[in-house]
Amino acid sequence: MRKAAVEFEEEFLSFVCKKKKDLPERIKELSVLELYRRNEISSGKAAKLLDMERFEFVKYSSRLGIPFFDISKEELRRDLESAQRSSQKDK
Repeated sequence: MRKAAVEFEEEFLSFVCKKKKDLPERIKELSVLELYRRNEISSGKAAKLLDMERFEFVKYSSRLGIPFFDISKEELRRDLESAQRSSQKDK
């Protein structure tokens, strides 16, 4: 494990965490959530980094407003049309 020293203003830290002792874990959690939100890591990797089961992480991040499926309405419409065409070919 690597350690990194980062300086933050006290005001910023007061928004991040109430108890100073919880600060490292809180910064890690916020960082992992943001990486996941940006699609830079998978839900499985995020769960592993936060020592959670994948399903638990997906539920947790969803409650925080981070969608599991990051797909536009147009992409969803195209995928549904494609699935319907494929289904009709199989009949």
